[in-house]
Amino acid sequence: MQTAAIAFDRFDKLQDDACESRIRAAKAALGKRLVILGHHYQRADVYKHADLTGDSLKLSRLAAETSAEFIVFCGVHFMAEVADIMTHGQRTVVLPDLNAGCSMADMANLGKVERAWRELSEVLNPDEMITPVTYINSAADLKAFCGEHGGIVCTSSNAGKILEWSLARREKVLFFPDQHLGRWSGFQRGIPQEQMVIWDFDQPLGGLTPEQIHNAKILLWKGHCSVHQMFQPQHIIRFRNQYPDGIVISHPECNFEVCKASDYVGSTEYILKTVKAGAPNTRWLVGTELNLVNRLADEVKHEGKIVQFMAPTVCMCSTMARIDPQHLAWSLENLADGKVVNKISVPKNEADLARLALRRMLDVS
Repeated sequence: MQTAAIAFDRFDKLQDDACESRIRAAKAALGKRLVILGHHYQRADVYKHADLTGDSLKLSRLAAETSAEFIVFCGVHFMAEVADIMTHGQRTVVLPDLNAGCSMADMANLGKVERAWRELSEVLNPDEMITPVTYINSAADLKAFCGEHGGIVCTSSNAGKILEWSLARREKVLFFPDQHLGRWSGFQRGIPQEQMVIWDFDQPLGGLTPEQIHNAKILLWKGHCSVHQMFQPQHIIRFRNQYPDGIVISHPECNFEVCKASDYVGSTEYILKTVKAGAPNTRWLVGTELNLVNRLADEVKHEGKIVQFMAPTVCMCSTMARIDPQHLAWSLENLADGKVVNKISVPKNEADLARLALRRMLDVS
């Protein structure tokens, strides 16, 4: 007789030390059947258990390449969906806590995007004139929407190349859900600010006139990252006044003024590589998630490098932090016991269309 899954309440009050030993035991029991993927923003007490780490683009590739039976994704919901999509549903993908979401991803849903597409059809033919581009920080059904309408997925690593591909095919782009990544990527490719307009999904016709839509090259969805919006130009000014030789590096999810005031702008992988390749005894101000910054500071301090977090207040990805040692231990022990909890499974038709958009991205990248 098959027994029921182990209830989480047996783990909820466990101390972290006890969780760590149980995580290690479950990993040993599962062996090569298991791979744990960890995003750079993950909290340290979980990140250390990851077999493979990276940003969204790197982890999407790693998910596609793994032969493990079980993928436990220490990240957020859309990342686990990508893992299921890229493995054609042939691996069992587990998200230790289903509440680990993304506030930015939630700012664009299928209903709102489909309504925008219908409203755009009042002004022009979107299927002939607009390439829908969704940031990988989005739900699977939005990736499927892009797959169905000749669109594509992007990450912070490749958004520039994706825009070039998109605008070479059609004259406009609808970019969602993060306006800041879209604006910075467009600016880097010489697109004037006046040709990048905000689509306010709460307003009829996105709050735009037909003339504004006709003149636009990029329609930027009114979405943002709650972490990266905390960074402001005054944080950079204060740093430069105190440390004139200091170097500023930011993630492109930061607002335009922060990116423009930075010395370097790039994805989490880019930030890690750039700081690690920097000269010894340099000082860096980093505008991205706190867990990554703290980990990077520890990794480079032996070279005399000082890495500072940009915001004066604590600012971390609270939804990513929902993956804690207790949830990880619970999900792994269930797998070791032959039970699957919190399985992420994208419906086949949706997965096929989403995979099409993701494959376009990987080919362009």
